[in-house]
Amino acid sequence: MNRIMRTTHAERTIRTVVSASAVCGLTFGLGACSEAVDKVVDQTYEVTYEVTGTSAEEIRFHGGGGKAMEPEIETVKSPALPWRKTVTLRGIMPPAVMPAAPDAGAADLACTITYKGEVIEEVKGEELLTSGGCVAVSPVPD
Repeated sequence: MNRIMRTTHAERTIRTVVSASAVCGLTFGLGACSEAVDKVVDQTYEVTYEVTGTSAEEIRFHGGGGKAMEPEIETVKSPALPWRKTVTLRGIMPPAVMPAAPDAGAADLACTITYKGEVIEEVKGEELLTSGGCVAVSPVPD
């Protein structure tokens, strides 16, 4: 019986070590994956963000900094509306613009993302509260 217990204990130890190694591998692998994506997908593209309405407390957007999987978010406080900004993004970095209404109602706010003259994302009014803004898929071809 002791021999069976030792085998079971040894198996648990091995499983624990293997599981811990897998977690570490995934953690470091995903970070490396993000860096690999940035190196491989070096193609850039331009989008134009636009926010319209009466007023916005702030506008946050992906401005092109950071990594493809972890874009830096830029912020404009108390912007004059309508607000428009053209940015250059890279690879699979998603275009995103997120206006914040000064109060709970966002009925008159709207945001759009335009790529090569075509609107690829548009969100208006109360939908901004649930969606968080306009976020599109990168138009860079696979």
